[in-house]
Amino acid sequence: MTTDIDNATLARMVNRQQIWDCMLRYIRGADRMDQDLIRSAFWPDAHNTHGGVSGSVEDFIAGWHPAQATRDISFHMVSNQSVEFEGDTLAHVETYFMAAIHIKDDTQIEMVGGRYADLFEKRGGEWRVKTRLVMLDWQGMADASQMKERLATRHQGSRDRNDPSYERPIRPRPALAVGGWVSAGDNKSKEKADG
Repeated sequence: MTTDIDNATLARMVNRQQIWDCMLRYIRGADRMDQDLIRSAFWPDAHNTHGGVSGSVEDFIAGWHPAQATRDISFHMVSNQSVEFEGDTLAHVETYFMAAIHIKDDTQIEMVGGRYADLFEKRGGEWRVKTRLVMLDWQGMADASQMKERLATRHQGSRDRNDPSYERPIRPRPALAVGGWVSAGDNKSKEKADG
Protein backbone atom coordinates (compact mmCIF):
# COMPACT_ATOMS: atom_id res chain seq x y z
CA MET A 1 0.00 0.00 0.00
CA THR A 2 1.39 3.39 -0.98
CA THR A 3 0.42 6.51 0.93
CA ASP A 4 1.06 9.86 -0.66
CA ILE A 5 1.69 12.72 1.75
CA ASP A 6 1.37 16.19 0.29
CA ASN A 7 3.91 18.87 1.19
CA ALA A 8 1.49 20.78 3.45
CA THR A 9 0.79 17.67 5.55
CA LEU A 10 4.48 16.85 5.75
CA ALA A 11 5.27 20.43 6.84
CA ARG A 12 2.59 20.24 9.57
CA MET A 13 4.08 16.97 10.83
CA VAL A 14 7.59 18.45 10.95
CA ASN A 15 6.31 21.59 12.69
CA ARG A 16 4.43 19.53 15.29
CA GLN A 17 7.58 17.49 15.99
CA GLN A 18 9.65 20.66 16.40
CA ILE A 19 7.09 22.02 18.89
CA TRP A 20 7.16 18.71 20.79
CA ASP A 21 10.98 18.77 20.84
CA CYS A 22 10.85 22.29 22.28
CA MET A 23 8.54 21.09 25.08
CA LEU A 24 10.94 18.24 25.86
CA ARG A 25 13.88 20.67 26.06
CA TYR A 26 11.96 22.74 28.59
CA ILE A 27 11.01 19.70 30.70
CA ARG A 28 14.56 18.35 30.70
CA GLY A 29 15.87 21.80 31.56
CA ALA A 30 13.52 22.07 34.54
CA ASP A 31 14.36 18.62 35.89
CA ARG A 32 18.12 18.99 35.40
CA MET A 33 18.17 22.68 36.50
CA ASP A 34 19.71 23.47 33.11
CA GLN A 35 18.92 27.15 32.65
CA ASP A 36 20.24 27.21 29.07
CA LEU A 37 17.82 24.43 28.06
CA ILE A 38 14.94 26.31 29.68
CA ARG A 39 15.92 29.49 27.82
CA SER A 40 16.12 27.54 24.54
CA ALA A 41 12.38 26.83 24.74
CA PHE A 42 11.39 30.53 24.89
CA TRP A 43 11.97 33.54 22.68
CA PRO A 44 13.90 36.27 24.54
CA ASP A 45 10.80 38.50 24.44
CA ALA A 46 8.46 35.72 25.62
CA HIS A 47 6.01 36.12 28.50
CA ASN A 48 5.64 33.30 31.05
CA THR A 49 2.89 33.15 33.68
CA HIS A 50 3.86 30.32 36.00
CA GLY A 51 2.89 30.24 39.67
CA GLY A 52 4.07 33.42 41.36
CA VAL A 53 5.84 34.73 38.26
CA SER A 54 4.35 36.69 35.38
CA GLY A 55 7.14 38.03 33.21
CA SER A 56 10.08 37.08 31.01
CA VAL A 57 11.88 33.74 30.98
CA GLU A 58 14.63 35.47 32.98
CA ASP A 59 12.03 36.51 35.57
CA PHE A 60 10.84 32.90 35.73
CA ILE A 61 14.37 31.52 36.19
CA ALA A 62 15.15 34.14 38.85
CA GLY A 63 12.07 33.06 40.84
CA TRP A 64 12.27 29.34 40.15
CA HIS A 65 15.98 28.60 40.57
CA PRO A 66 16.39 29.50 44.27
CA ALA A 67 13.51 27.16 45.19
CA GLN A 68 15.37 24.22 43.62
CA ALA A 69 17.98 24.16 46.43
CA THR A 70 15.52 22.32 48.69
CA ARG A 71 14.36 19.83 46.03
CA ASP A 72 16.22 16.62 45.40
CA ILE A 73 13.66 15.32 42.88
CA SER A 74 11.87 17.11 40.07
CA PHE A 75 10.27 14.74 37.59
CA HIS A 76 8.07 16.14 34.81
CA MET A 77 6.21 14.21 32.14
CA VAL A 78 4.29 15.65 29.20
CA SER A 79 1.60 13.76 27.34
CA ASN A 80 -1.51 14.87 25.42
CA GLN A 81 -0.84 17.77 23.12
CA SER A 82 -3.14 19.68 20.80
CA VAL A 83 -1.70 22.02 18.18
CA GLU A 84 -3.74 24.51 16.19
CA PHE A 85 -1.72 26.33 13.53
CA GLU A 86 -2.49 29.91 12.60
CA GLY A 87 -0.72 30.55 9.33
CA ASP A 88 2.87 29.38 8.94
CA THR A 89 4.44 31.03 12.00
CA LEU A 90 1.99 30.77 14.91
CA ALA A 91 0.62 27.76 16.81
CA HIS A 92 -1.81 27.59 19.73
CA VAL A 93 -0.64 24.63 21.83
CA GLU A 94 -2.04 22.89 24.90
CA THR A 95 0.17 20.26 26.55
CA TYR A 96 -0.79 18.17 29.58
CA PHE A 97 1.84 17.52 32.24
CA MET A 98 2.37 15.65 35.49
CA ALA A 99 5.16 16.44 37.92
CA ALA A 100 6.56 14.91 41.09
CA ILE A 101 8.50 17.19 43.43
CA HIS A 102 10.34 15.98 46.53
CA ILE A 103 11.81 18.21 49.21
CA LYS A 104 15.05 16.84 50.68
CA ASP A 105 14.47 14.56 53.72
CA ASP A 106 10.66 14.90 53.50
CA THR A 107 8.53 11.78 53.97
CA GLN A 108 6.06 12.84 51.27
CA ILE A 109 6.32 13.65 47.59
CA GLU A 110 4.06 16.19 45.92
CA MET A 111 2.28 15.19 42.72
CA VAL A 112 0.69 17.78 40.45
CA GLY A 113 -1.05 17.68 37.12
CA GLY A 114 -1.84 20.51 34.80
CA ARG A 115 -1.49 22.04 31.38
CA TYR A 116 0.79 24.41 29.51
CA ALA A 117 -1.28 26.75 27.32
CA ASP A 118 1.23 28.21 24.88
CA LEU A 119 1.45 30.48 21.90
CA PHE A 120 4.38 29.17 19.86
CA GLU A 121 6.02 31.34 17.25
CA LYS A 122 8.29 30.25 14.42
CA ARG A 123 11.22 32.53 13.68
CA GLY A 124 14.09 31.70 11.35
CA GLY A 125 12.77 28.15 10.97
CA GLU A 126 12.65 27.50 14.75
CA TRP A 127 9.60 27.10 17.01
CA ARG A 128 9.72 28.48 20.56
CA VAL A 129 7.23 29.67 23.18
CA LYS A 130 6.12 33.30 22.80
CA THR A 131 3.45 33.28 25.56
CA ARG A 132 2.86 30.65 28.28
CA LEU A 133 0.22 30.16 30.95
CA VAL A 134 0.73 27.26 33.37
CA MET A 135 -2.53 25.89 34.83
CA LEU A 136 -2.72 23.35 37.67
CA ASP A 137 -5.67 20.95 37.48
CA TRP A 138 -4.95 18.70 40.48
CA GLN A 139 -2.49 18.17 43.32
CA GLY A 140 -1.85 15.52 45.96
CA MET A 141 0.74 14.10 48.31
CA ALA A 142 2.14 10.55 48.29
CA ASP A 143 4.13 8.56 50.82
CA ALA A 144 7.88 8.77 50.22
CA SER A 145 9.03 7.53 53.64
CA GLN A 146 10.88 4.52 52.18
CA MET A 147 12.13 6.22 49.01
CA LYS A 148 15.68 7.00 50.16
CA GLU A 149 16.24 3.44 51.35
CA ARG A 150 14.78 1.89 48.20
CA LEU A 151 16.68 4.17 45.80
CA ALA A 152 19.98 3.44 47.56
CA THR A 153 20.22 0.15 45.62
CA ARG A 154 19.66 1.76 42.20
CA HIS A 155 21.60 4.04 39.90
CA GLN A 156 20.47 7.61 40.42
CA GLY A 157 20.73 10.74 38.40
CA SER A 158 21.39 14.28 39.51
CA ARG A 159 19.66 17.60 38.96
CA ASP A 160 22.54 19.11 37.00
CA ARG A 161 24.85 18.48 34.04
CA ASN A 162 26.56 15.66 35.98
CA ASP A 163 23.47 13.55 35.28
CA PRO A 164 24.39 10.47 33.20
CA SER A 165 21.95 11.58 30.45
CA TYR A 166 24.52 14.25 29.47
CA GLU A 167 27.25 11.65 28.81
CA ARG A 168 28.15 11.13 25.15
CA PRO A 169 28.10 8.22 24.80
CA ILE A 170 26.48 6.84 27.93
CA ARG A 171 28.92 4.40 29.57
CA PRO A 172 28.12 0.98 31.04
CA ARG A 173 27.87 0.72 34.81
CA PRO A 174 27.87 -2.22 37.22
CA ALA A 175 24.62 -3.58 38.62
CA LEU A 176 23.71 -2.22 42.04
CA ALA A 177 20.58 -4.14 43.00
CA VAL A 178 21.49 -7.06 45.21
CA GLY A 179 19.09 -9.98 45.25
CA GLY A 180 17.24 -9.15 42.02
CA TRP A 181 14.04 -7.15 41.66
CA VAL A 182 12.11 -6.37 44.84
CA SER A 183 8.86 -4.44 44.92
CA ALA A 184 7.36 -2.54 47.84
CA GLY A 185 4.71 -5.28 48.12
CA ASP A 186 7.44 -7.91 48.48
CA ASN A 187 8.93 -6.02 51.43
CA LYS A 188 5.56 -5.77 53.17
CA SER A 189 4.87 -9.48 52.60
CA LYS A 190 8.29 -10.33 54.05
CA GLU A 191 7.68 -8.05 57.08
CA LYS A 192 4.37 -9.82 57.80
CA ALA A 193 6.01 -13.23 57.45
CA ASP A 194 8.89 -12.22 59.73
CA GLY A 195 6.58 -10.55 62.28
